[in-house]
Amino acid sequence: MLTSNPFAELSASISPGVMQAYVVLMIVLVIVGTVLDMMHKKSAQYFFENAERARKDAKRTLGAAEKAGMAITTVTNEVLTSSEFKNTRRRISHLFTMYGFVLFVVSTAVLIFGYATEPAAGVWPLLWHLGALSLCVGGYWFWFAIRVDVAAEGVKWYNFNGRGDLFIVGLLSTATFALLWSLTMGAGALNTLLFVLFIASSTVLFGTVFWSKFAHMFFKPAAAYQKKCIMADGSRENLPNDYDLTDPAVQAKFPDIPEYLGKNPPNMGLGISREAPRHY
Repeated sequence: MLTSNPFAELSASISPGVMQAYVVLMIVLVIVGTVLDMMHKKSAQYFFENAERARKDAKRTLGAAEKAGMAITTVTNEVLTSSEFKNTRRRISHLFTMYGFVLFVVSTAVLIFGYATEPAAGVWPLLWHLGALSLCVGGYWFWFAIRVDVAAEGVKWYNFNGRGDLFIVGLLSTATFALLWSLTMGAGALNTLLFVLFIASSTVLFGTVFWSKFAHMFFKPAAAYQKKCIMADGSRENLPNDYDLTDPAVQAKFPDIPEYLGKNPPNMGLGISREAPRHY
């Protein structure tokens, strides 16, 4: 099953042209939904206004090489390795889900546009199945083990949080029904039912971008890059500077420091870093 192209058998009843048109339609729905989401939440407006404020408050000008370096670290850390997740379980679950989704979507497009009528389509059918399996591993791990943990959300596994869960439910149902459809190939009505559920799930996933968390995956890397630039150029998003509380100049500027903490303030400890990062 893992090395068989499920779309090749489907092409006997649905033409490759129809399958390709459906993929194009889903791409259009994602683009339209993302644009509408950005317009509704004004995320793009906020992004550019925040960048303009940072430019005016910047203490120094970043060079092209420095910006390129921060762009690379953003891709390698926030995008490719999801370093923002300090909780190891949540991070691994997210990576399984993310890479599974990317592999599943890319291999679906390759199979439909390049090998729609070929049962043996090289390594792509295997990648298609592995992508769906990886998505299921990461997604179900999140839903049944991480999401229900009281250290995270503490939500019962059977509770559906409306639009907040629309994205993950769409992902899981799409990958699950895709695998079941491929597994039951040739099983008649059961296979047809699973195919209908697969298409319905993927349509909901890509057609509800405006209402789900799907669009955040496009805005999130840009926001992470902007944050790196803001911290590097000294604008710091209007946050105060890091001060040495034992510095006489700092104590003169903030006289309540020596008044309440003394001339030689004690080490305040690890603060929030005292606790292991179990949350997300």
